[in-house]
Amino acid sequence: MKHEYKKVEYKNIPLFKDVTEEEWNDWKWQLRHAIRDIPTLEKVIELNHEEKENLSKTLEKFKMAITPYYAALMDKERKDCPVRMLAVPSLDELFVSPTDLDDPLHEDVDSPAPGLTHRYPDRALLLVTPECSMYCRHCTRRRLVGEEANENMGKNKLELAFDYIRKTPEIRDVVVSGGDPLILSDDKLDYILSELRKIDHVEIIRIGSRMPVVLPQRITDEFCEMVKKHHPVFINTHFNHPKEVTAEAKIACEKLANAGVNLGNQAVLLKGVNDCPNIMKSLMHELLRIRVRPYYIYQCDLSEGISHFRTKVSKGIEIIENLRGHTSGLAVPTFVVDAPGGGGKIPVMPNYLISQNKKRVILRNYESVVAAYDQPHYVEDHDTETCEYCQNERLRAKDGVAKLLSNGEISILPENLRRKDRTKK
Repeated sequence: MKHEYKKVEYKNIPLFKDVTEEEWNDWKWQLRHAIRDIPTLEKVIELNHEEKENLSKTLEKFKMAITPYYAALMDKERKDCPVRMLAVPSLDELFVSPTDLDDPLHEDVDSPAPGLTHRYPDRALLLVTPECSMYCRHCTRRRLVGEEANENMGKNKLELAFDYIRKTPEIRDVVVSGGDPLILSDDKLDYILSELRKIDHVEIIRIGSRMPVVLPQRITDEFCEMVKKHHPVFINTHFNHPKEVTAEAKIACEKLANAGVNLGNQAVLLKGVNDCPNIMKSLMHELLRIRVRPYYIYQCDLSEGISHFRTKVSKGIEIIENLRGHTSGLAVPTFVVDAPGGGGKIPVMPNYLISQNKKRVILRNYESVVAAYDQPHYVEDHDTETCEYCQNERLRAKDGVAKLLSNGEISILPENLRRKDRTKK
């Protein structure tokens, strides 16, 4: 049976009834007409007096921006509409949990140049703009997003970041993010991608963008032609609910895929939005239909003002338990906790390994079938001395457990280990 995708209906919304199709499909028109205040918002959804008062209080601290396209996806009456929850500010955002952090991922701390984070050995994160087409209510970078961008300062900062990348040959993978990089012009993006492509040791460029979800009109033929010049380019987008997968989103993702872009999705586990195994399964199936590979499900970060979206980590494990084996492996992303303090993405999965000894490994599957896998009696160790890949300095592990496994060191000691002080005394 053919799967049908619905186009977003906007003519039935009073605010947009006189908008032409040409205007609606112009991404720059969408940006200029983003909903930023209460009087405009109440022309799209119903708001009672209390809701307007609460919105007013929240907007004193946090900005609102909703693209007309995404606003048209919202249920006019239902306050628990997942699209509405992701777009409309809530009074809950003013509650600061004791566990909330301004920069939970230590992106600012691990920054050797403005806008650049270098935490993992061979990857760097490049933040090219603080602006977005829409301000998602669960944003982990709300400390930055929404600031006015200065184009000249932006270019100066970019040059400093490019210079650091040039001087750091272990960086082979650069993630271009923001804000949303696709809010920039094609020319500006072409400049950024061109500068990165001039650096010999940069093998992969990734772009993180929610535009295919909240403003699919941004994915123009001209943009796709520009991106083709810089392959391999990967784009990770950010669908959180099946309702976001529309006919327009499908067209945008297929354009990117046809232009040779590898597409992945990074969903965030959000209470009241997608904290249900069946919602997540439906989302993963919808993504594969539009040629987007499920990549990550993130545990909601500890950013200030979004604690009302957080679930227990056990909910993410439950979701993976309901995916692995119950649907195609292509539809099973990795559930990760982006650890506070710069710990990075830590995969958290159900326990499929029950026990082991030198002869056997005991495993269980998704049906709770318990099986034994016999270990080989004799395995000749890999000869690292003669292996050309093991002798390649760029490939060898420099940190963590992988480093212990690959050389003669026997331990990793924390810097603040108390017994070190006792030994000195």
